[in-house]
Amino acid sequence: MIQKLFLFSFCFVFYSAFGQYKPVDTADFAQRKAFLESYKTENELFVKNLKSRYSGKTSTELGKFYTEIYKDFEKEVKNKDYLFNSPFDVQLNSILTKIRDANPEISGKLKVLVSKDNTPNAFCLADGTFIINMGIFNWMDNEDQIASVLCHEIAHKMEEHSLKQVLSFIDDNEKDKEAVKGIKTLTVNKTDKAFDILKNKLYKKQDEKRKTEIQADSLGYVIFRNSGFRKEEFKNALKNLADFDSISPREIKLETYHKIYNLPEQPFNEKWMKKEDFSIYNYDLYKDKLNKDSLSTHPEMEKRILRLTQEFPELLKDESATEPDENFKKLRNTAKMEILPNFYHSEDFGVGIYVAMQMIQDEFQEEYVKKWLGTFFGKIYEARKNYNLNRYLDRVEPKEQSESYQQFLNFMWNLRLEEIKNIADYYQK
Repeated sequence: MIQKLFLFSFCFVFYSAFGQYKPVDTADFAQRKAFLESYKTENELFVKNLKSRYSGKTSTELGKFYTEIYKDFEKEVKNKDYLFNSPFDVQLNSILTKIRDANPEISGKLKVLVSKDNTPNAFCLADGTFIINMGIFNWMDNEDQIASVLCHEIAHKMEEHSLKQVLSFIDDNEKDKEAVKGIKTLTVNKTDKAFDILKNKLYKKQDEKRKTEIQADSLGYVIFRNSGFRKEEFKNALKNLADFDSISPREIKLETYHKIYNLPEQPFNEKWMKKEDFSIYNYDLYKDKLNKDSLSTHPEMEKRILRLTQEFPELLKDESATEPDENFKKLRNTAKMEILPNFYHSEDFGVGIYVAMQMIQDEFQEEYVKKWLGTFFGKIYEARKNYNLNRYLDRVEPKEQSESYQQFLNFMWNLRLEEIKNIADYYQK
């Protein structure tokens, strides 16, 4: 949840083109059906080829794993988690064609899907399906930086990092079973021994992850350079992701609360801003048993950039990002306008309200944003009425959240059911 908030620390810029904004078309049943039929056939062939490369239990486990992956992926596609025939697809497929034409060593059938996810992330499935989150377009400066992300994922595919990760998982499962048998024979310190096994396993996995990311940077840059993109944009893209990893959510000011929630029929109530006092809790008494640095999902971007410049000295010089062309500007504008619909799709209603308040504070498309604000509050009202608000709204966690987000959560939990409904009704009109 924290990372979802980091997305919106950049300032929103008003574009007059938004006055004519048309939502991304999701009436794509025929395309989704055709994709799934094709993907099922290709996945079955992929599994068959894998099982011919391996034998025994490994072959069996690989078959089970990728069959389950297909089932989960099928659910996501049917749930409309991905776009088909959108402007994003056109741009990404054009980039993919340019990359393949310049790098004949890239083999296999590759395809790109755009996910309705606001985080600037991408990943590669073992069969050559690349998932690019829409949020990438909110954090990259131009088409070349998008190409760098795709080249990085192609490198993962060429190095078979996803498959190797699955094979390692299968191997570890067998080792874990033997370790558990050993723990059962102990008479003392069973819990500590079990935790040591878990800790060592997690550290090992993260170390492997760091190595694969650095390998994908190196090979990805070679592919990127061969394709004729501007070399400096590969490093600039990593810098943008470093910003995403390091910044904190911007503060929502008190006057923004007054501006939004001081309604004609429901004046602003200062009691809504009352915060629970956590000062009585001494969190220093609780030491983390795991080294968080060792459990970082990705290696720190600064280290990745350093390793890249050491290997490719032409990247040592810092150069500013190139201005995007008009087509990329339109895609980035669309990605910004889809931020709130994407949160609605993923049922992140609480975060959706927080981000909508940031947008209103920035005076970004207020009429459009306030309608979404009302929609989110309508869902919060239903959840509160049905006693399942925890599903859509975080609880306050001082060690994990910014002061601004904690204040927001206190505000939301302080609202009474009737007050939530009044806000929803007012903004849904």
